Amino acid sequence: MAESIKEIQDDIIQEFAILDGDMEMTNFYIMELGQKLPPMEEEKKTEENVVKGCQSKVWLTAHLEDSKVKFNADSNTAITKGLVSLLVRVFSDQKPDDIINAELYFPHQIGMDRFIGTQRSNGFAAMIKQMKLYALALKSKIEA
Repeated sequence: MAESIKEIQDDIIQEFAILDGDMEMTNFYIMELGQKLPPMEEEKKTEENVVKGCQSKVWLTAHLEDSKVKFNADSNTAITKGLVSLLVRVFSDQKPDDIINAELYFPHQIGMDRFIGTQRSNGFAAMIKQMKLYALALKSKIEA
């Protein structure tokens, strides 16, 4: 059975705890996570898949598979790609309702606001909002 959103967040918090707040190591780790994101097809990197409110370009798509939402994302900057990869990890393979109602506490727990600036924080919030909107749209497809 797939891990719950809470379990995945707890895993992320444990991983970041090892870095002990070291900014350089944390940034490096986030970039490394971004490199592990499955590649997004170039034809999906369209204006309509761009997350609005991000300083960097972030492309995000979602589809249903067995009543669960699958996300795919990419970015033109390494740090942002790493940040979106964390969200893809938390939200992918979850039911739309679980995504819509999810309380994300891992960003605060790992002290994300210390190592990403205000612009990136706004972008991160925009990514979360977009993922919840996709979940809402896909939920209506299940119920239709």
